[in-house]
Amino acid sequence: MATTQDIEAAPQTRPSLDVASLKAPARVGREELADIVPPHDSYEGRHRFDPEAKWTEEEERRVVRKTDFYLLSWLCLMMFGLQLDRGNVSNALADDLLKDLNLTSDDYNNGTTIQLLCFLTAEFPVQFLTKRFGFKWVLPSMMLAWGTVSWAQAWMHDRTSFYLGRAFIGLCEGGFIPGVILFATYFYKSKELAMRLAAFWSTLNVARVISALLAAGILEMRGIGGKPGWFWLFLLEGLLTVVIALVSFLYLPAAPTESKTLLWRKGWYTEREEVIMVNRILRDDPAKGLTALKEPATFKDIREAWKDPSMWGLYFIGLVAYIPATPVQAYLTLTLKRIGFSTFNSNMLTVPSAALQIITMLTLAYSSDYFNERTLHIMFGEFWIMPLLIALLTLPDGGREWSRFSLITLISGYPYFHPLVSSWISENTFDVKKRAITAATYNVIVQIGSLIGSQIYRSYDAPYYKQGNAVLVAICALSLVAMLVQRQVLVYLNKKKEEKWSRMNAEEKAMYQADVVSREAEGNKRLDFRF
Repeated sequence: MATTQDIEAAPQTRPSLDVASLKAPARVGREELADIVPPHDSYEGRHRFDPEAKWTEEEERRVVRKTDFYLLSWLCLMMFGLQLDRGNVSNALADDLLKDLNLTSDDYNNGTTIQLLCFLTAEFPVQFLTKRFGFKWVLPSMMLAWGTVSWAQAWMHDRTSFYLGRAFIGLCEGGFIPGVILFATYFYKSKELAMRLAAFWSTLNVARVISALLAAGILEMRGIGGKPGWFWLFLLEGLLTVVIALVSFLYLPAAPTESKTLLWRKGWYTEREEVIMVNRILRDDPAKGLTALKEPATFKDIREAWKDPSMWGLYFIGLVAYIPATPVQAYLTLTLKRIGFSTFNSNMLTVPSAALQIITMLTLAYSSDYFNERTLHIMFGEFWIMPLLIALLTLPDGGREWSRFSLITLISGYPYFHPLVSSWISENTFDVKKRAITAATYNVIVQIGSLIGSQIYRSYDAPYYKQGNAVLVAICALSLVAMLVQRQVLVYLNKKKEEKWSRMNAEEKAMYQADVVSREAEGNKRLDFRF
């Protein structure tokens, strides 16, 4: 079955009004604007842009499968390295890291706080760097940096060195996830994105499983060379990340039409496949043709992203919605060890929660894409946690190790809906540079939420954290209310747009849609854009 979406060719210079579009019927919705928003000449795929291009569904599926195989798999491997070096400190807790460094659980919380603050500090500078130098160079450079810091942590010896290690890990990793997300949007349509982002975050859980297995073996090396087991854990996992980073310099493409590298002399796609790739992406989201990959972002883009009221509710969701599971997941191995499990068993018992979250997250993402719905799906993910926290709160102290383990596992394995909210943000922004800043802003706010979450479990409340769990239940309820409010805000904004749009006659609508300059300036504020 052929796809027959024909759009007007782009002129070499862009007038303030696209006269050709005056003849086109007025339509609303981002995906309906392709025929009146041709790409800029600076767009790196401009030479493959063809408004007359046609292809079959099977040809498009083949291109998507190839992209999944070459790009998605490698980005997942890089995300694996991210989680490996970000989470190995949690595994190291089971090998008496705190005792060896003479740290308390509050010191560990402070280290997490330092890491997050440094992570936040790096978020926006990294987005400017990726837009200036390109993802191909910035993402592997970041990975090389944090991998180096990770193996260097093997020589930590006191609280100061622990804090320094956490600080540099945060500085080197900050901005990586929004960069990966934005990079992926240049290769996938909006309705394909949630499942691919879910694959990214599933990789984090695969890393949790593999890191638990690795840690279970590596930590048994305690005593070799007179070093503790966590010394070898940081050293070996950090070096693995460095190797992945070095290969990434040679592997990653610069753009869909620039996939030739030292490892891929002929590139990933044929000329025909590049035509399909470029035109299917632009027909889904024409805004991607208005900004080159290396077109620098500005402080004006930051201001515009922060002023957008349609994003405020999503920012607040990012702040509070992930807090309830944060301390439970962070203290999983430590909690298991404190209630009587050995070092080996503590690490092995983190595997079920990671495996469960892979299944629940991918299922939720698939359902969300299939039904083209976001709010109810993220609410389901949040509501999953609440009764489990209440059960954990009411469970009597002492004994009942397997009951406690089951509840902790189910909480840690909740359907993580971060990919859905990230996709929601991407769908509701029009300008690509603003999209990058919005994604970074959201991720910063999510990390602030993690910062709050890391301080909820306190040492005086150990080992069952009754007070902390009561706070988490309240935050769950607040998150559910925020999700409903955000949905109604978007419904209201769409309704106000429709009221104004319906009062315009056909000629006014045609003139309005032909105003290219205003469209680029106003983005998702335009009356023919729907949230």
